[in-house]
Amino acid sequence: MTEEPGGCLVIEQSRYRLRLPGLEAGRRAVLLRMVENWLSDLQIAQLVTGLEGDSRLLPAQLLVRRLLLHSWLERRVSIGTRAVLDVVPRRIGAQSVPPQRRHSPGAVYRLSRFAVLRAEQGRMVAYSPLSTVGISCPQFRLTAVLARACAEEIGLGEVAEELGFEKPAAGLLLDELLSARLLLTPEEAEAETRAAPMALWSAEELWLHDRSRPERHAAPIGATDRFRGLLEADLAQTAAVDGRPSVTLPTPPRVTLASGSLPSGSLAAVMSRRRSVRRHDDSRPVTVGQLGEFLHRVQRLELRDSEGRLNGVRPYPGAGGLGELEIYPLVSRCAGLPGGLYHYDSAQHRLATVAAPGPETERMLSFARATAAMPGPPQVLFVITARVGALMRKYEGIPYALALKDSGILTAWMYLVATDMGLAPCALGAGDAASFSALAGLDTLAEPAIAEFALGSCPPDGQEPA
Repeated sequence: MTEEPGGCLVIEQSRYRLRLPGLEAGRRAVLLRMVENWLSDLQIAQLVTGLEGDSRLLPAQLLVRRLLLHSWLERRVSIGTRAVLDVVPRRIGAQSVPPQRRHSPGAVYRLSRFAVLRAEQGRMVAYSPLSTVGISCPQFRLTAVLARACAEEIGLGEVAEELGFEKPAAGLLLDELLSARLLLTPEEAEAETRAAPMALWSAEELWLHDRSRPERHAAPIGATDRFRGLLEADLAQTAAVDGRPSVTLPTPPRVTLASGSLPSGSLAAVMSRRRSVRRHDDSRPVTVGQLGEFLHRVQRLELRDSEGRLNGVRPYPGAGGLGELEIYPLVSRCAGLPGGLYHYDSAQHRLATVAAPGPETERMLSFARATAAMPGPPQVLFVITARVGALMRKYEGIPYALALKDSGILTAWMYLVATDMGLAPCALGAGDAASFSALAGLDTLAEPAIAEFALGSCPPDGQEPA
C-alpha cells in the first residue's frame, strides 16, 4: 500500500491498483495497520472507536468486507490467539472469492493431486490451480494435516488431532481447506484420476496452463521486465559455442519485393512483407467476405477417408493430425456481420453465434487492446481453444505442449494468409480467458483458451513493423 500526495491510499495487488481517496481517520488507520498485520473484528472496533467513536465503526467494517469480497485483502483465521492459516487471494475482482464448502460430520477427505506446496515471500503457501485462493501456513502443523491427507483419508477427528484443537475449531479450518480445493471428497478425488476431463491432465501441465493464462490468478503476466538492470541477457551469442571451431555459411542475397526480384505471389514475397500491425482502419473495416476467406484459408476442415477411417485435415500441420484447435471470432467491427462472439464451424464453413455484445465482450476487447498496445480495440479478435482430450488420450507427458506448438503453427499461418490478403494481423501474448469462458460456457479443462490473434483492415499509411 502506498499514499499519494493529498492523502489518497493506493492498494497494489500484482498488476492491479485500487485508489481509495477521502478516507476518514478510522478507515485509514485500519488499512495502514493491516499492511503490517491482520486485524480481528475486535481490534478493528477498538481502533476505530478510539479514533472516531462508535458511529464510524460500521463504515470501517463495510470497507473491510468489500475489500475481502473483491480479494484486495488476505484473510487470517485464528483460533484464540493462534494464527493458524491465511487465505491468500490469487485473483482480483467480483467472483474472485470461491464458493464456501463445508465439511460433513463423519465425512473423510483426500488431498487433491493438483495441490502445490511452495515457498513464497518467506512463507509456505498451498494452492490448487483449480481455485482462486491459496492457503498460507503460519503453523507447521497445518502442513502435517496436508501430508496426512496425501497418505490417507482424514476427517474432522484427524484434523483436530494434528492441530491440537477442539473439533468445532478444527471444523472451521477444514472448511477453509475444502473451499480452497486442497482437500476433496473421495468421489471428487476419484474424478481427478478416473473421469474426463480432469483425469486427462497431468499436474505439471495444469500448473503450466494455470500460470500462463490469466483466468484464476492475478499474478504478473507478459513483458514486465522484472530483471531489467539485474540480469541482462546477451542475445547475440550463446555461451556454449564460445571458442569452438565454426564454419561460415554462404549468405543468400538480400532481396525484396520492391526490387522486383520476387514474384508478387510467392511465399518469399509474403514472408518479406509479414508484420504485426496494431492499427486498424475503422473507417473501412474488414468485410464479412474477407473474414470468410481468411477463416477458410487458415482453419477449414476437410474430411478424408484413410484406410476406412475418417480423418479431419487442416491447412496446417498438427500433432497426430487430430485437428484439436478451434477458433472463436469476437467481432467488434466487420462490414456485413453483427458484432458478438462466434464459433467457426470449420466443417460447414459457417459462424455459430455464441454471445451478443455486452460487458464481457468489451472486457475481452479492452484486454486485447492493452496487451497488443493498440490505439483501439481490434476489429476481430480470434480466441484459439484446444480440445485437449483428443491429444491427452493419445499422448502422455507432452499433450499440452503439443497444443501450444500447434497454436504457434496456426498463428504463423494466420500471419501469412493475412499478409497475402492485405490485412492487419497481430498475435497476442495473453487474453481475458475468464470472460471468454463465462461467455462461451466451456469447461476450461475440456477446451481451454490457449492463444489470441487480432485481425483488421490495414491503415491507409501502411504497416508498422512489430
